[in-house]
Amino acid sequence: MRVCRRDDLLALDVQDRRFGYPLELMLKAARAGWTVREIDVSYARRAAGTKSKVSGSLRGTARVVRDFAGVLR
Repeated sequence: MRVCRRDDLLALDVQDRRFGYPLELMLKAARAGWTVREIDVSYARRAAGTKSKVSGSLRGTARVVRDFAGVLR
């Protein structure tokens, strides 16, 4: 979970709206000098019969690789 002020987030100008979003967000936040703090949160297990759209398929994995590569350019 990521929490920040809306105006600060918009000022980062994160462009990716798919799988590269978290990577681009963290890279830009680091460049902006943000302090990142990790706090454990509780969450429920994935619903029975569902799978990750990222690691659950070759197509999902390929999309992640493409989006990450675009962010890292």
